[in-house]
Amino acid sequence: MKNKITLIFGLFMCMAMTAIAQDAEVQAPSQDSEAVRKRNETDQRIYQAAMRYNDFSVARMKLFELMERNPTNTRYPELLATLYFDAGQYTSAAVSAIDLLEMNDKSVTGLEIAAYSLEQLGAMDRALPNFERHYLLTGNLFSLYKTAYMQYTLDKSEEALNSVNMLIKNNKASSEKVGFPTTDNDTQEVNLKAAGLNLKAMIYIAMQNKEEALEAINQALEVQPDFELAKETKAEISNM
Repeated sequence: MKNKITLIFGLFMCMAMTAIAQDAEVQAPSQDSEAVRKRNETDQRIYQAAMRYNDFSVARMKLFELMERNPTNTRYPELLATLYFDAGQYTSAAVSAIDLLEMNDKSVTGLEIAAYSLEQLGAMDRALPNFERHYLLTGNLFSLYKTAYMQYTLDKSEEALNSVNMLIKNNKASSEKVGFPTTDNDTQEVNLKAAGLNLKAMIYIAMQNKEEALEAINQALEVQPDFELAKETKAEISNM
């Protein structure tokens, strides 16, 4: 009987120790999670203060710490890529945006920063797919214009014509604007339809198709008669 009582007592002790161990396992992640939350809040406050005072080195450091502590949260790499881009650090912006896209290939911020950064670096062939994907995800007409322009730059004339025709046919192209530099170092606001027709004329110039180029540029000037760049394009067509 004594041995039986001892055995039962021993079983109760084992069960109690197991329950305590399980409680510790449940509590430990909770405690860790609370510690992480507090660290995150502190670092976010420091990041915000650093941005307010234009101390970008501190802001970047806090973002790196937040990224390390929260590896699945894409908000912090988005902020880091934006910080690099706004500072004109296009190589760092491009790399950080590409890393972000590996985490989330549908990140609109990542696609936009990768596209424009790679364009600034002259990597048109790598910028192009990011502009294409950005347009497909957002329907942004300027991204479609950039897609057509990149295709034209890369001598993909048929693809460029398809893209620019999609742009011209979109009703919103008549109301949305894009800026072009003028000869007096100013910027002229032009609606995207006129810009697309001017680009279409440039594509036909590259294809040595004077008739189609002239038709497209005349349409561009009908849409916006004061379009300075279109007038220059028309003069180029006249000299073909």
